[in-house]
Amino acid sequence: MSLLPIALGALLGISGIAVLVRATARPLVDIDAVLGELDRTDVPVDELTERMEMPLLARLLQPVGTRAIGLVKSLLPSNYQERLRRKLIVAGLNERMTPEEFIAIQVVTLAGGVLFGLVLGLAGGWSSTGSVRSVVIFGALGGLVPTQILQKSREKRQVQIRKDLPDILDLLAISVEAGVGLEGAIEVVGQNFDTPLAHELGRMLREMELGVARRTALQNMKARIEVPDVSNFVLSLVQADALGMPIGRVLRAQAHEMRLKRRQWARERAGKLPVKIIFPLVMFILPALFVIVLGPAVMSISHQILHHGH
Repeated sequence: MSLLPIALGALLGISGIAVLVRATARPLVDIDAVLGELDRTDVPVDELTERMEMPLLARLLQPVGTRAIGLVKSLLPSNYQERLRRKLIVAGLNERMTPEEFIAIQVVTLAGGVLFGLVLGLAGGWSSTGSVRSVVIFGALGGLVPTQILQKSREKRQVQIRKDLPDILDLLAISVEAGVGLEGAIEVVGQNFDTPLAHELGRMLREMELGVARRTALQNMKARIEVPDVSNFVLSLVQADALGMPIGRVLRAQAHEMRLKRRQWARERAGKLPVKIIFPLVMFILPALFVIVLGPAVMSISHQILHHGH
């Protein structure tokens, strides 16, 4: 049975429902509100310039996107939104998108995968079972793409933080031992580093300037990063602050320990490299090498066999 009539019927049905919903719902854009906003004289020039610099398609679709994001937010459980918000913070993407926007992107990629699977099944003339399987597989893959990108961004950021931690601790220790306070040492780090860890330290400093206790600001930074080495560093600073120990000495000891850990971590990653290179070596390098090395010999032997056969 061909899926083309079913697909066309489903498309027409969805279009009809969309038309009915659009006809009964309130308009996406309130014309009176838009005209009133245009009459305002207190709208910042930068905001108007930014709107006018947006592509025409983006300006047309922005109200629809805003309403769709609001719908997604109303449908999502609050605890799921909070977990997703935490993941975006750890990945360093919380300033680029909200949980609702991430879910909207995931829905779009899932729908794109479903559409691709449906078109592939119809164009290939597959059976109903094969087409349904294609829709399910490509839809699942499309829905997983944003999640995988989020996970990779998180891992990349955490690896960068682990690499930078010993160097930043060294600079903090040198600054504190030179007579600069911890807050001033963090400012020195911000002037010399443009890395995720330096940005998190700067955010911690801003929280402290707003009246947040140092212990609380350190705990907040630890929660935003979720790197064990940073957790140990925060714990050491909290204990040193509570016991009245010299912070410079603690920072120096932490820097030495983190440097040893980084060296051990680099050796572990280097030890895993031969295992990771086996697959590309077997699949891509060795076949080409065999063709280059054995190709002339095989052609020569074949030529001799054919020559003697005649």
